[in-house]
Amino acid sequence: MSAATLVHAFVSSRVDYCKAVFAGAPKTITDRLQRVLNDAARVVSDTRKFDRGLSRIMHTELHWLDVPEGINYKPGMLMHRCQHNKAPRYLMDHCTSVSDVAYRQRLRSVSSHKVSVPQHRLSTYGRQAFAVAGPTVRNSLPEDMRDPDVSEDSYRQSLKTFLFSQY
Repeated sequence: MSAATLVHAFVSSRVDYCKAVFAGAPKTITDRLQRVLNDAARVVSDTRKFDRGLSRIMHTELHWLDVPEGINYKPGMLMHRCQHNKAPRYLMDHCTSVSDVAYRQRLRSVSSHKVSVPQHRLSTYGRQAFAVAGPTVRNSLPEDMRDPDVSEDSYRQSLKTFLFSQY
């Protein structure tokens, strides 16, 4: 139990904290973070490097998302907070609903609660910006999760369930 507390305090919380920075990052970087999480899960579960079932332990017992899904979790939650005016103003400025854009008001995507994704010039860092990564994650969710009337607690739970279902 003490190993789990220490790993959570020093490793998994730091990895979770910095995941939002890696939205749209190359796979080589996310693979390194995944190795850190795998090693932390081995310490907590007392398994060796080549033991089977580590991903099952991470998902069912520890309730940890893999790094790519965790990277999508942070912008997804921030986008929900932006749409409910619970985020900082500089983030809310990047959350423009499709229904608020004048030339897109007659599109079918207005009724699906999609968010406008701005064009970006740089293929490397442009997609990592919150203005692009947040709306991209939000628009990739099922339509019932994009409903603006969903509370934050139920949204958090359904988002995590949705990301776990991608395994």
